[in-house]
Amino acid sequence: MEDNKMAGKVKKPGKRGRKPAKIDLKAKLERSRQSARECRARKKLRYQYLEELVSSKERAICALREELEMYKQWCSAMDQGKIPSEIKALLTGDEQKMPPSSGNKTSKNSKNNISSSNGQS
Repeated sequence: MEDNKMAGKVKKPGKRGRKPAKIDLKAKLERSRQSARECRARKKLRYQYLEELVSSKERAICALREELEMYKQWCSAMDQGKIPSEIKALLTGDEQKMPPSSGNKTSKNSKNNISSSNGQS
């Protein structure tokens, strides 16, 4: 017994042999199934979140492309010597005169952009 203590091995008192395997196996399988269900649920939520995120980013990209196209049209009109009515309305500060084709969000953004660029020149 002293030799076992010196070697660092201490015997633990208790039952010898294996535990009942069927009960543990069933419980282990059930825990594994539950864990798999929870993992699939988390994965589903994660994919839903990512799909919504992609969808919102795609909508933002479309809105920015439309805004860019509008600015391109304004630039080409100004290159021809014409001042679009939207720009006139922005310069005079009359947002009520703006046609309904260009949205309020775009007009506010372009007003901020024009006023900030005017302040820098």
